[in-house]
Amino acid sequence: MVSGVDEDKVLADAAGRFGELDPADAVLVLAQAKAEEVAARLEATQAPTDVIVVGCDSMLEIDGAIVGKPADAGTARERWRSMRGGKGVLHTGHWVVDLRDDASGGTGGTIGSTSSTTVWFANIDDDEIDSYIATDEPLHVAGAFTIDGLGGPYVERIEGDHHGVVGISLPLLRELLGELGVPWRAIRTP
Repeated sequence: MVSGVDEDKVLADAAGRFGELDPADAVLVLAQAKAEEVAARLEATQAPTDVIVVGCDSMLEIDGAIVGKPADAGTARERWRSMRGGKGVLHTGHWVVDLRDDASGGTGGTIGSTSSTTVWFANIDDDEIDSYIATDEPLHVAGAFTIDGLGGPYVERIEGDHHGVVGISLPLLRELLGELGVPWRAIRTP
């Protein structure tokens, strides 16, 4: 389910309460807001009693600055010009809400954490940048790149969890679920 969270408002509210957020905290706040909004919607509609909600959000940090999804092709182009031949840290916040009832082993728990992975980008030329942007793919993803799509060839290497760069860290999710008493082997999707 897609949340209806106003990301700018959530971040502004959090900054008002806690001060300026670093990128790892910002994605965690957004992941929490998304998971809790979906959980509230499910509870209001009396969803199945064996549901665990997972919310995620990602941002790329370059030289201490947060870059999310580019607003347009021009922004994506400038971002890629600044990233090429360099590196950034992709932060992916994860938030888990246990909506299972007691009979299903539910804890009512909620927990989260952030996966951070360093990404090194290829030194691509302007023609490659323009061709990639023309695919429209970079306009819909944090940092204007994917590692598991058309942008994959432009990622030279990573240091950290590949899954976190894709959008959900399976090792981190396994750990969070374990803290809620849910063994990974018990997970099944609809």
